[in-house]
Amino acid sequence: MSFCFNFDISGQTNASQEVDGNKVQSGGKDDGAKYAEVDDNTPAGPVKEAKEHLPPSDPEFLLTDGVFETITIGTLPPLHFLNETVFERTASEREDREKILSRREEKNSDLISGVYEGGLKVWECTYDILEIMEKEGETFSGKTVLDLGCGAGLLGILALKRGARQILFQDYNSTVIEQLTVPNVILNCEEDDEVEGDGEKKGKGEGKKQEDGCVEKGKEDLKSGSPPPKKRATDLSKHPLMRKCLFYSGDWRTFLPLVLKKEPPPKFDIIFTSETIYNTCYYPALHETLHKLLAPSGLVYLATKSHYFGVGGGLHLFETFVEQRGVFSLDHLWDGAEGLQRHVVVLRFKKQNDN
Repeated sequence: MSFCFNFDISGQTNASQEVDGNKVQSGGKDDGAKYAEVDDNTPAGPVKEAKEHLPPSDPEFLLTDGVFETITIGTLPPLHFLNETVFERTASEREDREKILSRREEKNSDLISGVYEGGLKVWECTYDILEIMEKEGETFSGKTVLDLGCGAGLLGILALKRGARQILFQDYNSTVIEQLTVPNVILNCEEDDEVEGDGEKKGKGEGKKQEDGCVEKGKEDLKSGSPPPKKRATDLSKHPLMRKCLFYSGDWRTFLPLVLKKEPPPKFDIIFTSETIYNTCYYPALHETLHKLLAPSGLVYLATKSHYFGVGGGLHLFETFVEQRGVFSLDHLWDGAEGLQRHVVVLRFKKQNDN
């Protein structure tokens, strides 16, 4: 399986970058040691203010002209999400105060650093975490879950459908939250048999084939431009599952203080974060967010590629950063051996740390 990445990182550091006077070269074993010297006060670009998003009282318009697809992996419940290709084709019809839809098309880029952080694409490593959850049999029952850098929100939606008590979805871009994450949660709030078709593919291998957006499930239901009847008639903002969900956008540096204003300040039993360590400048804010929001006995499931060419981040750099901070232990759950290597790791507080 081959993957293609298209990044626009003008104005930011590149694969060979200088951060606070320390060179971070791609690929060398000394990378982590050099990165560990970075000052936390080194700016990582413009700070995007965080905000909480309330689900619309009438979600019908979010599903209009939508085409969704479904992925089913092993024993996991089916997960429904808007098709990326069709989403892009209807971008001009969507509300986008950030202008990321037009800028993404203009730049022909999956990432515009500091402007658009890739949330409209379901990245490959998301499927790796889903497979780990299927293998471990995690039920999420009664747990609090944070989907950090959620994008389409598939990981948080899995937790929602498997009995989590509360799920917080966070993404850098408000357009991603409003136009993709919330609609995907709405799709999954209905009973699965209302959206499943006889032709859905099942199983691990087939499920992962859907990541290129070539399988457009549910097209029969939505091609007329109207959601299925039950979705039109129901105020899904009051759905019991929807009431378990919180939605935030913004930079982690502003998201963290905003969410900590809640009483009581939240702590999460499980934090998911997939493909979020591609830029070394973001490591201090990410580490601080995990540190402050993870419950004392909680787990962080992080999925990543070994290295992000053209951006500079990767697992080795992040592992070294975490090790030198001394807050978390990090263990590998899965390491892919083929192609552009991918990994799933788990972080937990070190025993001597009382948080």
